[in-house]
Amino acid sequence: MKKLLNFAQLLILFNFIIMNSALSQENNDINDKSTYSTFSFRSLGPALASGRIVDIAVNPNNHDEFYIAAASGGVWKTTNHGVNFKPIFDNQKSYSIGCLAIDPNNTNVVWVGTGENNSQRSVSYGDGVYKSVDGGKSWQNMGLEN
Repeated sequence: MKKLLNFAQLLILFNFIIMNSALSQENNDINDKSTYSTFSFRSLGPALASGRIVDIAVNPNNHDEFYIAAASGGVWKTTNHGVNFKPIFDNQKSYSIGCLAIDPNNTNVVWVGTGENNSQRSVSYGDGVYKSVDGGKSWQNMGLEN
């Protein structure tokens, strides 16, 4: 998990550097207000809900589609390579997620393990393992509720 978090942090830093580099070529003063005038704040996904990503599962047949497990913010899905995310686990009993996986033989089948095992104040108990057979549109608890 530590490597995953480091990778995510590096990816964010890389994107920030590339964006700033591209912007600074058009405008030599990176702090000039006009440099950022076309940008606006918008919700991009899991960071708004919890900020701690504990797992990522990428569709092996379509890299534009992947799922993000947030430690205390549910499961999020993107179909446009991370430009937008949609929460897909909000109607379940548990919001705390520990892991997720896509069945490599049928990418519509997604498994979610609820509950997080990091010992800290924000950790929450899960209520079992869930399975979706329709790409996260519906979920069934498969057991391990306790």
